[in-house]
Amino acid sequence: MPTPWTAVSTADEAWRLDALCAETDPEAFFPEKGGSTREAKRVCAGCSVRTECLEAALTNDERFGIWGGLSERERRRLRLQRRDTISA
Repeated sequence: MPTPWTAVSTADEAWRLDALCAETDPEAFFPEKGGSTREAKRVCAGCSVRTECLEAALTNDERFGIWGGLSERERRRLRLQRRDTISA
């Protein structure tokens, strides 16, 4: 059964096939509010497609979970930094 990580609908999403999270408990990447993100971030740190994952999350405005090693709050901060850099 495909997971969100292995369900590839376009060539741009082929990176998902190499994602380490596809071999891990998905619940670690979607912790309860206030829950630990440590395990998910540890998996992301060793993943060869971390950059692609993060860019996909930013492009698709993912609001929940750990993507590319960053939490929702960290991705929001990165988006703001990028926007400030572009407008400067």
